[in-house]
Amino acid sequence: MKTDQQVDADVKQVRGISAIWFVPIVALLIGGWMVYYHWSNQGPVVTLFFESAEGMEAGKTKIKSRHVNIGEVESITLNDAGDGVTVTARLAKNSEKMLVEDSNFWIVTPKISLSGVSGLDTLISGVYIEIAPGKSDEPMDEFTALDSAPITPIGTPGLHITLNSDEEFAYSKGDPIIYKGLTVGQIEDVYFNIDERVVYYNAFIKSPYHELVTSNTRFWDVSGLTVDLNAEGISVKTGNVETMLTNGVTFDVPDGMPLGDKITERDYFDIFNDYQSASNARYKHSLQYVVFVSDSIRGLNVGAPVEYRGVLIGQVASVNLATADPNVMYNEAIRIPVLISLHPGRVGLPDNEQGINLMNEQNMHWVKSGLRASLKTGNLLTGSLFVELQHYDMPAIDHIETYEGYAVIPTVKDEFSQIAGKLGQFVDKLNQLPLDEIAGNANGTLVNASVLLKDLQGTNQSLDKLLISADQQELIRELRLTLENVSLLTQDFSEGSEGYEELEEAMKSISDVMYELKPLLEQLKHQPNGLIFDSGTKNYEPKKHSGANQ
Repeated sequence: MKTDQQVDADVKQVRGISAIWFVPIVALLIGGWMVYYHWSNQGPVVTLFFESAEGMEAGKTKIKSRHVNIGEVESITLNDAGDGVTVTARLAKNSEKMLVEDSNFWIVTPKISLSGVSGLDTLISGVYIEIAPGKSDEPMDEFTALDSAPITPIGTPGLHITLNSDEEFAYSKGDPIIYKGLTVGQIEDVYFNIDERVVYYNAFIKSPYHELVTSNTRFWDVSGLTVDLNAEGISVKTGNVETMLTNGVTFDVPDGMPLGDKITERDYFDIFNDYQSASNARYKHSLQYVVFVSDSIRGLNVGAPVEYRGVLIGQVASVNLATADPNVMYNEAIRIPVLISLHPGRVGLPDNEQGINLMNEQNMHWVKSGLRASLKTGNLLTGSLFVELQHYDMPAIDHIETYEGYAVIPTVKDEFSQIAGKLGQFVDKLNQLPLDEIAGNANGTLVNASVLLKDLQGTNQSLDKLLISADQQELIRELRLTLENVSLLTQDFSEGSEGYEELEEAMKSISDVMYELKPLLEQLKHQPNGLIFDSGTKNYEPKKHSGANQ
């Protein structure tokens, strides 16, 4: 007998998926969408190579362009060689076009230099990496970063040029290029060619000033403050305030030259020491002569002017030509050869072989007829000398001397040498005088003069006494004449004299006249109107006005 009633379960198969599974599925889909969205919107990864990672931190250091964040550093590691660091950074999606072959990256830090202060904002935000997009169409994702910001951003309108110099002045990146005091460009890069021993400077001149650079443009140094002491005097030159603290270059077309053709692409230019050197560079052809100097050439320097009647026609090329015979080096008769260089272009002749031939033919003709050279003092303060060519009235010569293959222009002494010679002759004649005998005679003459002066002093005293005596006698004589005149006058008016009687009669006549006028004077005293009104008429008084007492 069954005690427990068994009931069979009714099992039914469930068809479909439970609704609870929709939650993880939806979450999975959303997560996948987010991953895809993040992946699809990620920018490119760029690899940068720096010498040092100073100031940079992974996850913090930003990458900027024009102060706008476009990426962030993800990792910083040492490179395989250990001489630098490799920085991996992620950029924004829209920055792919910036990663081209000629793009530049550099680290921005605070810097203080003579040209100014930069990167001060990094004191608060920290250092960051700046990118300057290039103009190339070739994509690239690995770059070697620059040590500092480029002097000229890519795409800046202007002209790139290369300057070269083998002189003893040097420039650094960022040094200015000046035009009439304005900073119009900068030195971008410096390269020294060891084989040529020449320094090359890549420079950039901004628009619109790059249009000033032509085929006849010359560049010269204006570094610091230049004080030039030469035959023309003292001159002080500088580019502007900036070049007084740093080095600098300026440029222009020298006076008298045509402007030339404009330069439209990179070209090479020399840097000269100064404007004069740059201006002289236009003369490509020159003619050399030797002048012999018998006096000192101290103050005559290479580059000193050579003038013809005040017109600059050349310059001194050398003052150290070797003498023909070194055994007579210290002989007082030795003549010092000075090499001068004359430029046909300075006198209007063609600057070519034809001009050289014409100038030489004319000079040789003049030398035979009296053309001579002499040293002149250009500046008394500095003692600088120059060579002057001038015509002198001298006998004509048939043969022209040569020295080391150069024609010799005869010389005459300069004015100071002539003065010194005449002064020496005067001193020689003065030394030949019998000074002892002259001194003895002069001493005797002085003794005689002393005796004569004593005699003159005694004579002077006697003369004073005589003059005093003469003055006293003249005074006494005048007093005597005056007293005599007074005596005669008193005699004329004494009693019994004719003058006395006439005076007495005149006084009597005056007394009679006064007696007769006495009644009239009495009447005028008591009755002033008696001369106008009748003496019997009453005196009338004006009546008072009737309203006066009202």
